[in-house]
Amino acid sequence: MTSDLYYIKRPSALKENAPLLIMSHGYGSDENDLFSFASELPEELFIISLRAPYAMQPYGNAWYAINFDAEKGKWSDNAQAKQSVDLIADFIDYACETFSVDENNVTLLGFSQGTILSLAVAMNYPHKIKNVVALSGYLNEDILPETIDENSVSHLNIFCSHGYVDQVIPAEWARKTPEFLKALDINYTYKEYPVGHGVAPQNFYDFRDWLKKYI
Repeated sequence: MTSDLYYIKRPSALKENAPLLIMSHGYGSDENDLFSFASELPEELFIISLRAPYAMQPYGNAWYAINFDAEKGKWSDNAQAKQSVDLIADFIDYACETFSVDENNVTLLGFSQGTILSLAVAMNYPHKIKNVVALSGYLNEDILPETIDENSVSHLNIFCSHGYVDQVIPAEWARKTPEFLKALDINYTYKEYPVGHGVAPQNFYDFRDWLKKYI
């Protein structure tokens, strides 16, 4: 089995059955962005950072197109987004077949557009996911299943965080996520920080501590 996505990796300190962490960056970034966290995360994690499939000019990548036309607001290409959801889900299978990782202990970590997709993967393919770290994103219900069986997602653990002065993705969008997760009886943590569209140091420490508890 081969991967359709380019990636970089940091092996685990464990020789087998390592917990797997898959990182998905934001719009206009690349695989190196979130990978900068890797050296500070638990050494037992097998960490893979993905590069989104759509190259942008002059640099960077995207998981799907966004139209920033002010009259329309932010409009997502949901067809492309759904394709990227499937790409990430397929990559999980590839990683579990290729590396000595535990297929029952898979965590997705996303930022912004990567968070939107990570949450969608967890809702569309819950049997493949254990945990999600959702930074500065929101739930795009247009790329979720029409109906979600509460029993199929009740095992998930989700850490959500957002900057309450985020001017890219408004905090109001993110605040709908806890309500959605609570209705499905999903174990979640939601935190806000006094920052814009980024990850504050305290946010990093908080999700790292959360990871140590759930991996």
